[in-house]
Amino acid sequence: MNKQQIKETLNPLFFHGIAHRGLHNKDYTENGLLAFSNALNHQLAIELDVHLTKDNQLIVCHDSELKRTTGKEGIIENLTVKQIKENYQLLDKEKVPTFQEVLSLIKEQVPIVVELKVYQKNYTPLAKRLREELKGVINKSNFMLISFDPRALLPFKKSGYVRSLLVAKSHEYAYMFRHLFESVDLEYVLFKEKRIQDYHKKHLVNTWTIENQKTLDYVFPYTDMVTFQNMDYESVQDKFNK
Repeated sequence: MNKQQIKETLNPLFFHGIAHRGLHNKDYTENGLLAFSNALNHQLAIELDVHLTKDNQLIVCHDSELKRTTGKEGIIENLTVKQIKENYQLLDKEKVPTFQEVLSLIKEQVPIVVELKVYQKNYTPLAKRLREELKGVINKSNFMLISFDPRALLPFKKSGYVRSLLVAKSHEYAYMFRHLFESVDLEYVLFKEKRIQDYHKKHLVNTWTIENQKTLDYVFPYTDMVTFQNMDYESVQDKFNK
């Protein structure tokens, strides 16, 4: 499919700002149900991260290490869901959510970008479990799948989901694998390069993570979507609605 065809397969809300780890703030911890509810209440697409637990379930959290968002040390991949639920809580006092809990909350009312977080090369079981948990999806246009590890996205070829390869400045070599996927998701500092600026003319591009109006204005000519945090969501929506 060409760029326009790919765009037409996606929920239009993807193109009006994606709330990074939910619409979080000092009261709502990132990647928590309160942050996701906040995004839902404002009709914003959300981005979240999934990890594979010791008992083969998906927990939503950015880091493998739970310390930053719960205040208590622990590696998700070394723990069961039961252990996480009983021994950890987010800084906003909510439980660390499972992927299924987020799906039950959102009910496909807003679209979701799902980042597969690979830990110690577990890309195959991680991708397999996500495929299983997405079986109940009603409309695949409500989901995009992203990862820094292309091997986590390869099993979803011809699955009907749009896949986007994450590329950071520190791992720019991954850009060479861009043609294997429907889209790329680029760290905004990469747009300093003309070849990156030109890429979006024929390819679907998202950029992360936008935190102020100046950066938003800079990347706007070179991207189709933006993932943002710590800034007014209305200014993002207004930019793409013009």
